[in-house]
Amino acid sequence: MQSLLETDIFSHIPDMKYTPRWAVLLIDIVLCFAAYVISYAIGSSLFTYGIDGLVLSFWQQMISMMLIQVFCFWLFHSYSGIIRFSTFVDIIKVLLAVVSCGAIVLLTNIIVQYTADVKLFLNTLPLIYCPLAFVTLFCLRVGVKTLYDTVLQHTGQRRRVLIYGTKSAGLAIAKMLRSSGSYYEYVPKGFITDGKDIKSYSIQGLPIYVNNDDLIPMMQRHNIRDVIVSPIKMKEINPGVDLSKFLKNDIRILTAPSFSSWTQGDESQVRIGRIESIQIEDLLERPTITMNIENVSAILRGQVVMITGAAGSIGSELVRQALRFNPSVVVLFEQAESPLHDLQLDLRHQYPNANIVAYIGDLRDKVAMERAFADYHPDVIFHAGAYKHVPLMEEFPNEAVRANVLGTKNLADLAVSYGVKRFVMISTDKAVNPTNVMGASKRIAEIYVQSLYNKLSAENPSCTRFITTRFGNVLGSNGSVIPYFKKQIAQGGPVTVTHPDIIRFFMTIQEACTLVMEAATLGNGGEIFIFDMGHQVKILDLAKNMIRLAGYRPDVDIPIVFTGLRPGEKLYEEVLNRKEITLPTENEKIKIARVREENYDKVSIVIDRLIETAAKESPMQTVAQMKQIVPEYKSKNSIYEQLDR
Repeated sequence: MQSLLETDIFSHIPDMKYTPRWAVLLIDIVLCFAAYVISYAIGSSLFTYGIDGLVLSFWQQMISMMLIQVFCFWLFHSYSGIIRFSTFVDIIKVLLAVVSCGAIVLLTNIIVQYTADVKLFLNTLPLIYCPLAFVTLFCLRVGVKTLYDTVLQHTGQRRRVLIYGTKSAGLAIAKMLRSSGSYYEYVPKGFITDGKDIKSYSIQGLPIYVNNDDLIPMMQRHNIRDVIVSPIKMKEINPGVDLSKFLKNDIRILTAPSFSSWTQGDESQVRIGRIESIQIEDLLERPTITMNIENVSAILRGQVVMITGAAGSIGSELVRQALRFNPSVVVLFEQAESPLHDLQLDLRHQYPNANIVAYIGDLRDKVAMERAFADYHPDVIFHAGAYKHVPLMEEFPNEAVRANVLGTKNLADLAVSYGVKRFVMISTDKAVNPTNVMGASKRIAEIYVQSLYNKLSAENPSCTRFITTRFGNVLGSNGSVIPYFKKQIAQGGPVTVTHPDIIRFFMTIQEACTLVMEAATLGNGGEIFIFDMGHQVKILDLAKNMIRLAGYRPDVDIPIVFTGLRPGEKLYEEVLNRKEITLPTENEKIKIARVREENYDKVSIVIDRLIETAAKESPMQTVAQMKQIVPEYKSKNSIYEQLDR
């Protein structure tokens, strides 16, 4: 029997269609008919005195009772459940349908006997029929379910899993796995608890295992290669600590959808939804930023908000967060036509009542930008438009200057001319002690807007407030390492890492944009805000964890290849220059970087000269001038290192 089950004869079982409801009802009626026949035979032989005086014959009683039983089946919908996924609720429905039938027959017989002094049914018939019919229907469902589970277990279709957590969320996952289509793939084999005093306990017939040193060896012995964590449990634990030991032992970590996403309706047909691998973002130890809703609302509600680079990863999220606060107009300034078109369609569907304007333009074209200012007169600007890819900007430093420096200068100058209230610029941690063209260009942009504010505020305290925010790497943004790794893993590898020791700060797109919104409220002008991003993450560990989350083994199923540092790339990023200090803000996760202040009159001259050089001269000359403006800019792994000698 064991060898037969292990063949592929039963491989089609998981794909079988559900038995129609009418077929289930027909099978139930046949079983009830058999139970009736046996009940009648037992009752008539043991209680012969009750047969005398019966008005209805055997067949008349049988037809009447089956009609009543069909009515009770319909009343309680006992046939609507899928037999191979039968649950306690299905059994209760069957019990109620059978007991109700017996009660109706018995009650009818008593009423007729007292009113007409005749009997329609054998009095003992319902008392024998009800338990016999219920046992028959119960055995059908349990038998089909047991047989189906046994066949599935030996076809290799399902994976054994433990459920992390013994509270209501964990119990719900186990229940739904057992009663839904997800049982095709996953069979729960127990629960994991962080409690130290639970021994030899079980829930729902499944054992409870303590999360200690014996857990992993036990899982390996029983071939359990997956752990399911509920969204609620994820909030209670530190994923980067509590789940890391599973990944290190090549055990997949899965997550179930939130309860709100589960299909409502007949419990016997509830589907838990797709069990998926946990996201790598959930395993990174990052501080959480909370937004001061009232403060953000105060500066955005009813205002004209312009967002540059609106179709990018950061820009599009800024748009969505800004729309939550009901601005009068949101201007999406972008040079990439197709992404802007797609974003516009998406936003108009999500926010049908919002006034959203898509504006094609180039930050380097001041004339085109001025038309946008003249048409809409923005009150608040979020400047997310920039070139950001380090290796590309090493090849094209002139374009980096034109986009990141000239573009920012044009936008800042127009903001002043048109009386913009707040100007929030997105910078990068690569602007600190830059080792590449991209970081240096962003640092020069920082210098320009800060020195411009210092000059203007001295003359007019109510001038445009220029605020800068510095980010680390953003998870899931266009061109970031995580989507790139996911693509490589999906293709079967190899996963390419530049250096085994390279480390980076990370944050999510939502967190980055929350920081921008918060900075817009905290800034009085001239500040550079930085984010307390926790610890830097080793990219090699990130790659290994992503491979494990996908269900593979690093360097066994998916190879990891080191390609060497790219031009302008360094092993670690900094948030602050060594000469800089930080000051606290109202938000403990956000600090103000106190940087050296430049004189606008001097800076504007050298920046204008840099822009002219980028338009006419060679990249080497452009980079040489950038190094004069930013003395701490020292190239790494780049042809421009010769300028530092």
